[in-house]
Amino acid sequence: MRSARLPEGSRLLRIAGTVTHVRREGSGPVCVLSGGLGCAWFDWDEVARLLAPHRTVVRFDRPGYGLSAAAAGPATLAGEAERIRQLLDGLGLFEPCVLVGHSLAAFHAEAFARLYPARTAAVLLVDGSVEPRARARPLPGARVATALGLAGAARLLALPYLLGPPGRRLVVRLATARGRDPAPRALVRRCYRSARALRAALLENTCYLDQAAELLSLRRELPLTAPVALLAAGSAFGRPAARDGRPGPGARRRLDRQARLAAELGGALHTVAPAGHLLMLDQPAAVAEAVLKF
Repeated sequence: MRSARLPEGSRLLRIAGTVTHVRREGSGPVCVLSGGLGCAWFDWDEVARLLAPHRTVVRFDRPGYGLSAAAAGPATLAGEAERIRQLLDGLGLFEPCVLVGHSLAAFHAEAFARLYPARTAAVLLVDGSVEPRARARPLPGARVATALGLAGAARLLALPYLLGPPGRRLVVRLATARGRDPAPRALVRRCYRSARALRAALLENTCYLDQAAELLSLRRELPLTAPVALLAAGSAFGRPAARDGRPGPGARRRLDRQARLAAELGGALHTVAPAGHLLMLDQPAAVAEAVLKF
């Protein structure tokens, strides 16, 4: 990974002991874009292009994703918030920033805002994960060992190399209204043929509810003082399930949960359509506009 040429504007920083791919562009107030489980920095390309004339845009790959090295172990919510802080410190960016978190990374953005209020200007949750009654799952060591074992077996069978890029394209087709992956195929092959990405996804998935439970504890202990906004996708898989064009039952349940989260956090909720869960691919202008309103 280190010997491969980095994209223009990218650099590698050692964050929390892991070599981390970071991209900084633009000028002005700082905003950080963080994607959900399985996402890479280039999923924010169009959002970053729209924001760069007005903001200093920071993107990064969590361990195992994109061009970042694999993590030494499973992530915690506090650890992910600390990763963002160290990343900003490494770039020499100490002013309050806007945190943009998609899906699972919505947990990280909110946690950062609660743990580091002086470093937070605002929070934007982009079709963020919602787990209002989460509890940490038992046997974390066994779960992590199982995830690592599955990742190792898949690597020996060359499954990431064979199935990683087509698997990525299938997920994007299902989770967007556009139904296609705009990412360059060469980048998708470079990032998703590696067993690192599968390993990272399995680890994040097995620790997902643990991080959600951590966030519920933080909500009880620390206030959220920064302004908050939420963007919700108008449908679960890119297209409404009902024939009349309105969201189907599954999408309505997701939107109800987003509305309850917005009320709990005191933030404004905006439904964006047509858009699937990968809202930043379907509606990058809506994401950029929401950032610029802060």
